[in-house]
Amino acid sequence: MIKSVSIDNLALVRGERKLFSHLSFRVEAGTAAALVGANGAGKTSLLRAVAGLIHPAAGAVRFEGPNTAELEAETARARGVHLLAHHDGLKSTRTAGEELSFWARWSGGTPASLTAAVKRLALEPLLDLDIRKLSAGQRRRVALARLIAAPRPLWLLDEPMAPLDTERRALLGQLMAEHLSSGGLLICAVHDPLPVPAQEIRIGAAP
Repeated sequence: MIKSVSIDNLALVRGERKLFSHLSFRVEAGTAAALVGANGAGKTSLLRAVAGLIHPAAGAVRFEGPNTAELEAETARARGVHLLAHHDGLKSTRTAGEELSFWARWSGGTPASLTAAVKRLALEPLLDLDIRKLSAGQRRRVALARLIAAPRPLWLLDEPMAPLDTERRALLGQLMAEHLSSGGLLICAVHDPLPVPAQEIRIGAAP
């Protein structure tokens, strides 16, 4: 179980351009971090680095479990991290139900947790529809359901509220608050303020 994640003196490079360097912060269980900054500053790249999808040019991402014991990064990511990117990562030729079932099984969810996710996100009317036929907001709700269908402690969310209407944004705020109250962690790249208390981490594009 991930109890904290530490970003230590991190530097990221994309192509030949340095996005940022000397970035350090720590997120503890029950807390959130909001990554803010201009487009291109490196917010999405930072989420991908925490998820292990890109390698930092310098510094490290460290995970700790109970009693501050350092966790092996690959194991922590495989069992304890959800990354919800700006693009939802859903296969367009599957139905919403097929896609949710696939992700729940792949992520270690159960039939009961999948049913709970469908109910909480009000996805019953969408389950037989192909992903390609859904609106942007509906696709985002299907993607968000993965967070409940296979619970994991660290959520990495890239602009999670962007395509959602007011009602669904309020629901996402509730899900975030419940996740934090149960000891979860959030790191979110945002333009809009998060609906839960969060430390602000400003990501500045390198000159």
